[in-house]
Amino acid sequence: MRGRVLALKAALIITGISILLLAVYGADVAVSKGSDQGFLPFDHKTRGMTLGGLALALPIIGFFISRREPSKKLAVMLFVTGAMIIVGGAAFLANAPPGEVVERNPITEAGPLFAIGAFQIALGAIKIRK
Repeated sequence: MRGRVLALKAALIITGISILLLAVYGADVAVSKGSDQGFLPFDHKTRGMTLGGLALALPIIGFFISRREPSKKLAVMLFVTGAMIIVGGAAFLANAPPGEVVERNPITEAGPLFAIGAFQIALGAIKIRK
């Protein structure tokens, strides 16, 4: 029993870290205003791989380490991370410069974000149903 409680606490903590990373990532992108660097000393690729990659993976890990324990709080946090990821993908699509469409396809870059965001929201729904 104690191991399950600790697993749930760990899941809540790492999902909270994910929300914080997503907020920092979004703020850094907003500050950069299309330039290569925001207030963090990372270019957009490094920022996406480090902050974004961790923020995408941590809630999924949190769900699976606490899969046996019901938790409305964790479910809400999963909804929040999923929504933040989807909003970030939508903002990316809305702010994609028209000249970059030839070099990069924003839809294929943002599509996986929508899928991962929807997956995290689905995990939140599963967590509530338990």
